[in-house]
Amino acid sequence: MSIEKLRNSVRNIPDFPIEGIQFKDVTTLFKSAENLREITDILTKMYADKGITKVVGIESRGFIMGPIMAVELGAGFVPVRKPGKLPADVFEEKYEKEYGTDAIQIHKDALSPDDVVLIHDDLLATGGTMIAAYNLVKKIGVKKVYINFLIELEDMKGRELFAKDVEVETLIKF
Repeated sequence: MSIEKLRNSVRNIPDFPIEGIQFKDVTTLFKSAENLREITDILTKMYADKGITKVVGIESRGFIMGPIMAVELGAGFVPVRKPGKLPADVFEEKYEKEYGTDAIQIHKDALSPDDVVLIHDDLLATGGTMIAAYNLVKKIGVKKVYINFLIELEDMKGRELFAKDVEVETLIKF
């Protein structure tokens, strides 16, 4: 299978969730067992030699591949959620996104200084959500952070928000 075939499996939804947004629907990418296996194999190979101890997945579509990658890499999984969803003490980070503002949280005890963390989400557009997640992980303090997306909307230039020393990988580019 090719990245182009995976790319063609992503459905475009115009004017969702608001007018003017061209939403990339990853559910069509995941409904094929062949696609899901291919994505898992590619992502696992990308990070197999990085010493990942925790995969952090961002609500909600980061909860699809995040746990799968964690299992394949022999790592734990840590959810980053919207406010009010985590039951213990949290750190919170507010951020701007292409159609509004939001906030995300992580449990204060989710990570340790010895962790090597892979933060995963489905899509890089303006980068606001991932920068917020990255800031949360850095606030806790870990050994190393890697960032991964399934899809990157290159025209949105979200990649430019990350420091040059942060390794950002994407599978499919639009």
